[in-house]
Amino acid sequence: MTETFDVIVLGAGPVGQNVAARCRAADLTVAVIDRELVGGECSYWGCIPSKSLLRPVLAVSDVRRIDGAREAIGGPIAAPRVFGRRDRYVTNWDDSGQAAFIIDGLGAALYRGHARLDGPRRVAITTADNDLVVLDARQAVAICTGSTATVPDIPGVAEAKPWTNRKATDSSAVPPRLVVVGAGGVGVEMATAWNGLGANVTLLARTPALLPRMEPFVGEHVSRGLTQAGVEVHTGVSVTELHRPGGTGPVTVELDNGENLEADEILFAIGRSPNTADIGLETIGLSPGSWLEVDDTCLVRGVDDNWLYAMGDANHRALLTHQGKYQARMAANAISARAHGQPLETAPWGTHVVTADKQAVPQVFFTDPEAGSVGLTAQQAEHRGHRIKIVDVDMGETVPGAASYADGYTGHARMIVDLDRDRVLGVTFVGPGVAELLHSATIALAAQVPINRLWHAVPCFPTISEVWLRLLEAHRDTPDSQ
Repeated sequence: MTETFDVIVLGAGPVGQNVAARCRAADLTVAVIDRELVGGECSYWGCIPSKSLLRPVLAVSDVRRIDGAREAIGGPIAAPRVFGRRDRYVTNWDDSGQAAFIIDGLGAALYRGHARLDGPRRVAITTADNDLVVLDARQAVAICTGSTATVPDIPGVAEAKPWTNRKATDSSAVPPRLVVVGAGGVGVEMATAWNGLGANVTLLARTPALLPRMEPFVGEHVSRGLTQAGVEVHTGVSVTELHRPGGTGPVTVELDNGENLEADEILFAIGRSPNTADIGLETIGLSPGSWLEVDDTCLVRGVDDNWLYAMGDANHRALLTHQGKYQARMAANAISARAHGQPLETAPWGTHVVTADKQAVPQVFFTDPEAGSVGLTAQQAEHRGHRIKIVDVDMGETVPGAASYADGYTGHARMIVDLDRDRVLGVTFVGPGVAELLHSATIALAAQVPINRLWHAVPCFPTISEVWLRLLEAHRDTPDSQ
């Protein structure tokens, strides 16, 4: 059978749901298609389960930093209870609630099955019963299919049955020995979580430092925190081969420096690949398996007639759930405007364009200590030609609220200032509890608040947010030509 909708959305994760919600609010008919669980990677194998595993670990660490409170806890974390908490947050991998939200809450049609483009504005769905359903789109098709963890093509990898983020977040058994490969967010967070749950964790990083895309001091703090917690951290090494005869028993991990490690499980957190290999891109002249290049309204380049959009991981602009949802909101605004014949606001920060992906991308990693940043690093700002000033603050030494938060608080903050425009270009925090500081920095960047106006944003005493006052004082008291 063939049905027609204004908008067809491939992927029912957070990004696809945001597209559907905005388009329905604009009185457009919407069909949403997913071949797995409604809610996507984030809900069941990403952000939600990982943070539910990490929160108990970080909570215990925070308590242990406070004299008088640390005496109230003893013994290891109850891993089975943590797994039970995780299972509640992922609704035991039952997506009926999110499916009901799409159907009843949004008034959209939900199709379950494998969707492929079948030429311009057409999508063919193969259902679980092998039925074929064909949908036509009057206005737009939105690709919100996300990405999949990359596994390296090295000898022995298939037999070793390595973990990716999926097994790392849905497992309910603590491996005695776990090797984590990867210096990015998934690697450091999962090393934090599984070490806290009782595994002996070894973290392997190909790069010289952890979290290499952030300011250098962040990786130093996170590496030190992991080491103090008992994680064995190795940088500048790569895995060359794996051995697990018969696919059971311990895994032997061969490294390029000639060393061998023994583990009960190995987790690869080395990157992501787009879920675009089998969605019919070849039927419209695009390359299967590619990241989709888009303009600032998320229209896919190289496709005529302004009907194909890509949001979230599929367009590779920012592989973060919150950024994908932001893209979905802006793109849905553009879809609705085009559908109703309205002009687009295409200037930066306009209603119909994605601007923050270039200037104000926030990211937080729930390690111990936490790490967060928004905007540009010093290196990135200099590379783009900005005349900058780097402002650094030791949070433990200068922020009374930090000292109140934890005895012996250790943390660092950096603000990158554009000297020609007197605006903040980037902010980075590392330290316990800094995740909740980040939105204030994001607002400062997105609103392009002048430095002299930030002086009038008064932080409460004694809170960690007083770091803003310390940053402004440091900016005032040090020469611009540092």
